[in-house]
Amino acid sequence: MFEFFRKYNKIVMVLLFLLIIPSFVLFGVDRYQGDTKGEKVATVDGHDITRPEWDLQHRNEVGRIREQAPNIDPALLDSDAARYSTLERMVRDRVLAAAAAKANITVSEERLARLFAEDSGLASFRTADGKFDRERFVMVTGRTPEQYEASVRADLSTQQVLLGISGTAFATRAQADLALNAFFDRREIQVARFGPADFSSKVSVSDTDVEAYYKEHASQFQAPEQVNIQYLVLDLEAAKKNIVVSEADLQSYYQQNGARFGSKEERRASHILINAPTGASAADREKARAKAEQLLAQVKKDPASFADVARKNSQDPGSAEKGGDLDFVTRGAMTKPFEDALFALKKGEISGVVETEFGYHIIELTDIKPTVMQPFAQVRSAIENEVRSQQATQEFAKAAEVFTDAVYQQPDTLQGAADKLKLPIQTANNVPRVPAPGATGALASRNFLAALYAPEALERKQNTEAMEIGPNQLASGRVTQYSPARTLPLAEVKDRVRAQLMSEKAAALAKTEGQAKLAAWQANATGAALASSVAVSRLETQSLPQPLIEAALRADSTKLPVLVGVDLGSQGYAVVRVNKLSPRAAPAGPAAQQELEQFTQAMSSAENAAYYNLLKERFKAHIAVPKPADPILGATR
Repeated sequence: MFEFFRKYNKIVMVLLFLLIIPSFVLFGVDRYQGDTKGEKVATVDGHDITRPEWDLQHRNEVGRIREQAPNIDPALLDSDAARYSTLERMVRDRVLAAAAAKANITVSEERLARLFAEDSGLASFRTADGKFDRERFVMVTGRTPEQYEASVRADLSTQQVLLGISGTAFATRAQADLALNAFFDRREIQVARFGPADFSSKVSVSDTDVEAYYKEHASQFQAPEQVNIQYLVLDLEAAKKNIVVSEADLQSYYQQNGARFGSKEERRASHILINAPTGASAADREKARAKAEQLLAQVKKDPASFADVARKNSQDPGSAEKGGDLDFVTRGAMTKPFEDALFALKKGEISGVVETEFGYHIIELTDIKPTVMQPFAQVRSAIENEVRSQQATQEFAKAAEVFTDAVYQQPDTLQGAADKLKLPIQTANNVPRVPAPGATGALASRNFLAALYAPEALERKQNTEAMEIGPNQLASGRVTQYSPARTLPLAEVKDRVRAQLMSEKAAALAKTEGQAKLAAWQANATGAALASSVAVSRLETQSLPQPLIEAALRADSTKLPVLVGVDLGSQGYAVVRVNKLSPRAAPAGPAAQQELEQFTQAMSSAENAAYYNLLKERFKAHIAVPKPADPILGATR
């Protein structure tokens, strides 16, 4: 068939021309291009930010973070909150850029030149003759010098937008005291808690009540949409398994790295040291050398006397009393001149005078423990693992191409890719649209799960493209079964419904009782059953609920003691008696000045935030995607 196309190429081209051109005329080119811009996720000053732009920016930011912190959990960087933060920064940058352009804020060439001249990082790209190495700059930074200059110019311009606010911020002592007192002032309080658990025995719920509550609150008893999937993961470990290492390669590696697979050669030495520190005068050093030469002649004449001569003459206190014995040492343990002389000797030989930074040595080699290599059979598996690890990165790059192509070429099955790369097809059931708490690997990747819930994956049951889920990790999956979101049958959640209804009724009883006690104690405080007094502030809550703390601090301090009631929702009700106001101790001297400076910085940040919010309104900044729930708050609800 392909031979036909090659032979009649011109005829085929004319036929295609006749077929395609009329369709362009009838339907327009735009119908063929499709929506190349992508989904709009935000707008600033009439200009859109698209999802592809957002994805690209987030990938770039994740890449920079991974370079700085390679061991960071990829799931943290791939979370909805992390992605949304990237979008917020993109919006901020564009709002400030729009404000700079509107105000005609520019950066002078002189300031830019001065900044570049003072940049030590840029200096590293200059050659010996002072010329700028453009090619190396592009290779290292991934940007041209012109792009870098435009980026710096834009950054400086946007900085000036907020500088007019932050650079003029100030705060008085009275302002600082008013704000800080709200955080540090204490209240001495007593609390009576009315918890739902204390009233649960008084609650009775019928099946009719449960059924009615279930119908009224059906949205609270939903099972989220879920998918059952098959998926493949290609990582370095998988790539290593496909590396073929011959026995000859292993033997060669064993011979070349023999020292690593055995004990090092050890040598036992004795020495005689005549001290002559580096800082000693030339005369003193010459005198020490002469003494060493004299002792050398003595031990050369009678080698058996070496230990006795060392005891009487060596100035190394650690070894002299042992006849100069230094025990066994390996290479790297001694100073280099000493080591070179020692490992050049044969057993029983005595060196000449050896000079080191400590003085002059006479060395005797008394014993040798030669290198003992572990048998090849014992270290073969370790060697094979090392060789595979060294080749894994290169092999992963090759395997990644095969993996990407295989999951695309056979979109209805993962078996082809699995067979080619010897990967196990993994399965997972009831996989949600967003990573579940505690999920790991591919199932913790937001991008991977989003691809599984894309229309082509859900409706056609086709493979996802190869997705990066971490450093040197690719995954592809396919949906085998899709279960849409649904209201769970009452039979499945009856116990949960009953417990929730009983909890609400118990909380209501607790509130009623608490309000009754509050009214009674306000009328007559005698006999009020309150806990022991504790001191609280906004920073020292004593583990009490935040609404309770706020109520205590907002109570009228001119009418102390005062009783207030606090509705704690599902936690019941509380009655709080505020007995005493304890003002904070005002700092003095340098501490007061430091506190004022820190408060001024906080004021500057607050004014910057307020001004930025004003700019967002002015330039009609809008983020179209919903902000994800705070994971910390969500976990405590």
